[in-house]
Amino acid sequence: MSTFSIFLVLITIVCFLLIIVVMVQNPKGGGLSSSLGGSTQIGGVQKTNDFLNNATWTLAGMLIVLILLSSLSFTGTMSDNNSKIIDDKEVAAPKAAAPIPAKPIETPKK
Repeated sequence: MSTFSIFLVLITIVCFLLIIVVMVQNPKGGGLSSSLGGSTQIGGVQKTNDFLNNATWTLAGMLIVLILLSSLSFTGTMSDNNSKIIDDKEVAAPKAAAPIPAKPIETPKK
């Protein structure tokens, strides 16, 4: 398994986790914390919002770092000297057939 493939798997996992963390959050600040009960609870609402906020930023930072590292490890198929998109050799185009001169139209004699 190549380094690039490992990065692709890690990027996929981080993206999946980031989607889950973002979907758990509520745009109005409720999110998962609203289903946990009152604000007098130990750990409370504010701790949940802080955790989700930190998790979002951490996962986003990890995603950016993984993408940059994967681009550095990507060699692609162009690194091989034998495989090129366009060959150096000029491909001869098929020659068109020489035009046949047209015979003049003969008018019938009377």
